[in-house]
Amino acid sequence: MFINRYYKTLDQKGRVVIPSEVREELGSPLYAMKGYEGSIAIYREKEFERLAEEAETLPFNKKDVRLYLRLRLSSTCRLELDSLGRIQLPTALLARYNIGREIVLLGIGNHLEIWDRQAFDKYEEESESVFDETAERIKNYKDEQ
Repeated sequence: MFINRYYKTLDQKGRVVIPSEVREELGSPLYAMKGYEGSIAIYREKEFERLAEEAETLPFNKKDVRLYLRLRLSSTCRLELDSLGRIQLPTALLARYNIGREIVLLGIGNHLEIWDRQAFDKYEEESESVFDETAERIKNYKDEQ
């Protein structure tokens, strides 16, 4: 399970060093794809395969499904950890989601998220005031399953 947050800087080539405690859990290859609220989601191979299997069960004749799959899966790229524990994020992916050099790497349970530092700071500030109410609603989501 991935937890915590790490403040990092991308180098000129779009590479970021993954913290060693996270790297040990990740393995390689990794898959980067469109996340939510402007983030890039990073999945281990096992988790990505699970997402791909779930995607195959969705009814492609539904417009929402087509939109979701097209945007999410077409944004996906395979990444490898190099010998220095870095991943290189494609410049097109960084540009598409407005990710600058200063980033935040978040552990979100079964995956990681990469955010532009300023965008995440703004998101966190705006979300803080509704955290308690959101936590209460989440309990209801679990009850619905």
